[in-house]
Amino acid sequence: MVDFSVAIRLYNGALILPKILDALSAQSIADSIDWEIIIVDNNSIDGTADIVQMYQQRWTACPLKYVLETQQGAAFARRRAIAEAAGTWIGFLDDDNVPSLDWVQSAYDFGVLHPQAAAFGSQIHPNYETAPPVNFERIAQFIPVVERDEVICFTTGWRAMSNLVPPGAGLVILRQAWLKHVPNSLMRQGPVGDSLNFKGEDVEALLYLKKAGWEIWFNPLMQIEHQIPSWRFERSYLLRFFHGIGLSKYATRMVGTSFWKRLLLTLLFMGNDGRKLLQHLIKHHRHLRQDVVSAAELQLFISSFLSPIYAWKRYFTRYITTRLRSNPVDEKESDLNHVQVETCGFSHGKTPVLDVDKV
Repeated sequence: MVDFSVAIRLYNGALILPKILDALSAQSIADSIDWEIIIVDNNSIDGTADIVQMYQQRWTACPLKYVLETQQGAAFARRRAIAEAAGTWIGFLDDDNVPSLDWVQSAYDFGVLHPQAAAFGSQIHPNYETAPPVNFERIAQFIPVVERDEVICFTTGWRAMSNLVPPGAGLVILRQAWLKHVPNSLMRQGPVGDSLNFKGEDVEALLYLKKAGWEIWFNPLMQIEHQIPSWRFERSYLLRFFHGIGLSKYATRMVGTSFWKRLLLTLLFMGNDGRKLLQHLIKHHRHLRQDVVSAAELQLFISSFLSPIYAWKRYFTRYITTRLRSNPVDEKESDLNHVQVETCGFSHGKTPVLDVDKV
């Protein structure tokens, strides 16, 4: 029986993969722990498979497996990793996460001490290629950068009433709990290639575990280093990034709620998001063009406010598409197949990203 599986999700991560594997090969881990590594390649085109093959030829630390997941999306890669893994616990590393040399041991020990935990996250230290922008600390948690020393339980106290969960980078899950409570098909697919419109799949999944009564923790003894290149501070990227996070809000807020509750909660959340948006504009409108952090925050508030409309539009589009496919139509009616539902400037799969020059 395998105790622990390390799952690395990759999309064009050939440059950093050797650093990740070198850190895993040097793990300080008890001989009694049976562990494995699974690399899930999500359609990389940068030679990732060749690098894995090279390492496999000389790898001795533990079984090192490679699988190709052709369905694009972080959620599909994670699902494939869970299907392939044999471990009781599965620890996830993204293609820009380098674990500390005791990460596996610290994760395994925490799981043993907390048998009611279905998931727990790591400290995430940044390794910046260039200095972050001014006021970056206001948005660092989203990147994510998480540096704190206390153990935190997200399912007790005031956090139990919130949607707070640890980030997906460096996350460890109890495989059987995930398989039992997390749906195969989530509303959010995670990043798809270079698209960020479907972010939030890790939060959505963890909220299903939280709603099912499992414990969710943060373990500061688990530490990873997040490689953050300079392009992640560019205005265009940050606006797309926070646009995707904002669009995920409806899906994560509505996990486990009934239809009628969703109607009421939608109105409450849209009112609160609208209030935050107006307050932010009043406070920061004069320097949105110069301050990328303020612009990113505004994009988050706008996209959060619009996220219910985006979700409903996607549902309606899917419904119409399914009906058209299930009911044969003549040539005139077939023109409906080319109709694109648009709502508030939305086109299928796309939503407006803030142009701060027009604010």
